[in-house]
Amino acid sequence: MSIVKKYEELTKKEAETNPEKAYKMIKLGLFLEKQIVKLSSKEVPKAYTKLSLIAINSILRALKEPENSAWINIFTPVEILQCFDINPLSIECMACFMSGFECEDFVNEYAENIGIAETLCSYHKGFIGTVESGILPKPKFAFTTSTCCDGNVNTIRYLAKKHSLDSYILDIPYEYSLKSEKYVVTQLKEMIDMLEEKSGKKFDEDKLKEILKRENESKKFFKEYLKYQRTKYYPSSLTLHMYMLFAAHVGIGTKEIYDFYKLLAEDIKKYPESEGVKMFWVHLLPYYQETMKEYFNFNPKYQIQSYDINFDYMEELDIEHPLEALAKKLILNIYNGPYERKIKAIEKAVDTLQSEAVIHFCHWGCKQSSGGVMQLKQTMKEKSIPMLILDGDCMDRRNCHDGQLKTRLEAFLEILKNKEASR
Repeated sequence: MSIVKKYEELTKKEAETNPEKAYKMIKLGLFLEKQIVKLSSKEVPKAYTKLSLIAINSILRALKEPENSAWINIFTPVEILQCFDINPLSIECMACFMSGFECEDFVNEYAENIGIAETLCSYHKGFIGTVESGILPKPKFAFTTSTCCDGNVNTIRYLAKKHSLDSYILDIPYEYSLKSEKYVVTQLKEMIDMLEEKSGKKFDEDKLKEILKRENESKKFFKEYLKYQRTKYYPSSLTLHMYMLFAAHVGIGTKEIYDFYKLLAEDIKKYPESEGVKMFWVHLLPYYQETMKEYFNFNPKYQIQSYDINFDYMEELDIEHPLEALAKKLILNIYNGPYERKIKAIEKAVDTLQSEAVIHFCHWGCKQSSGGVMQLKQTMKEKSIPMLILDGDCMDRRNCHDGQLKTRLEAFLEILKNKEASR
């Protein structure tokens, strides 16, 4: 048994009996993981090594300073939190790290045993279990949006009420109009007023403009990277793709994320042309799943180029009207509004990357990830792009059955192989 595996087992054991000690072990484990990343093999590109450290540090900062942190969902306007120097702790990302410590069965079962529905998204259920079991201390704030997922609203509402947290839930209109933009701007101003009152700091609009400027420049670097990702083999893994949540969402607008995207755009130029099958992924990735790791972790034969959450809003932000720009970003996010908006964004991304296949992963308890999947498949069929639909759980190993996934994935890859041979 590896040292890492043993440490995970010890952490899980302490979580069940001594949550405060488990909390300390998680912080220590993340610190040790940073040292492992720094010594990572040459197989991992420089940009992804940098991103891995950013992701781990982001979680660590929030865990070490809960009094200056906020629980969020990935669609929360973190740009405003940056103006107040508040550490964001993403529900989705923290749940993933608990799964990384192989504690997800304990925290999910804990939540179920206190009455949380078994069918709730395992990210939210696992986060609730992490909090209610006593592992995760309460933060200063909690924020979320109505974007995409009713689990976000219910999770934050439940935890904020139970733990007396200062919280704000942004209600995002379904369609964009000037009226809906003003409606969201009003809410952003209320959120800022609350932050000023509770933090004792004044909001600096010029600081927000600088953050949005870095965000725009980061997206330009990402678009430059995508031009090369069409044809280059840029080594990656399911975990590294998941870390992109920190780049595109949790840390967007920060100097360190700007530096990451800049390095990403430069680093990919050094890599060879791809000779494998290029695939686009839809929704989150089951980073721990053995068959998926076998085929997609650092495998030049089958390359996941990117996934849709990196493309949820690609337009330039109007720096001179920062709150209006954030409101527009929230309303026109591809995970908000009609599903056709998401389909068009995926179509555009697939065309940009010249992807040869699409894999859509329907995550346990996530209604939006499965609700429109057949519409997307029909669109891909019209473009003559093969698409595989997989069902499972991105966070909880109990709901992901390797045999079924292996059979379906290998059959799909065989179809792609035969299609290539017939050309």
